[in-house]
Amino acid sequence: MAKKKKYRIRNWKDYNKALVHRGSLTLWFDENISESWYSSDITGTRGRPKLYSDLAIECCLSIKTVFHLPLRATEGFINSLFELLKLPLSSPDYSSMSKRQQNLSVQLPRSGCPSKNMHLVVDSTGLKLFGEGEWKVRTHGKDKKRSWLKLHLAINEGNHDIEACILTADNVHDAEVLPNLLDQIDEGILSQVTADGAYDTHDCYASALKKGATPCFPPRVNASRHRPDDEAWKARNHAVSHVIYKGLKNWKKKTNYHRRSLAETAMFRFKTLLGNRVSARTMERQASEVALKCKIINIFNQLGMPMTELS
Repeated sequence: MAKKKKYRIRNWKDYNKALVHRGSLTLWFDENISESWYSSDITGTRGRPKLYSDLAIECCLSIKTVFHLPLRATEGFINSLFELLKLPLSSPDYSSMSKRQQNLSVQLPRSGCPSKNMHLVVDSTGLKLFGEGEWKVRTHGKDKKRSWLKLHLAINEGNHDIEACILTADNVHDAEVLPNLLDQIDEGILSQVTADGAYDTHDCYASALKKGATPCFPPRVNASRHRPDDEAWKARNHAVSHVIYKGLKNWKKKTNYHRRSLAETAMFRFKTLLGNRVSARTMERQASEVALKCKIINIFNQLGMPMTELS
């Protein structure tokens, strides 16, 4: 039996500083925040004008998410913070934060310039919407029906950043979402798209090839070759033939498939830091909430990540 490889972190000092800095409020407030806190957008349309900018709403919701606060407590937290800093600003009220979240456009930050040979790993996970806790269900049984949403993530294998995210209902198949995920990625920067066997479909192969990337999806157990009418079927037939003649293990090693586990690591990081459930009650707000969490994860990654080596 082969000896299991052991890795150790070799940048503990820098990584420890990054972990401490995650709790710093200066990460969300800068010196120029007074200039952009209130909205300057005059639309000229009917209705009450926006008092606070989108940046202010996003800042408040970010603090709410990082420190696990309810909306009302977030309003009080921000107001008390302004009083301590002696800033002539005020927090949006909790109802404004909730309403504005629906139309909030969240841009995912990326580390530096986009890589020209990005290896994208894709997977999905469930986020709890409604339902009872595990202890109550085990002890007293289930009284309410549980409800889940499905979060689809595309992770940059090189720096662990979330490059694209989509939130769907729990009955949406993973393969249906991949083309929309790849549409969020710039042209000409992908070298490979790796995902599990759920993505072994013609459309997934075609969407990866359209982006100029090599599709890497393990064929199913009963997979058979199709007539090569287009490039997608040719690419899949090549994978099926490799698995048939040389085995699945050899195919995974050759295609660097095992790096797909980084998607599961990113999902574990997401749920550990920011929770495994959504608090909003409409799909639009839920999508904004999840996108904001993905942005926070990318900001945390940019502060510092562990660097490992074989011990």
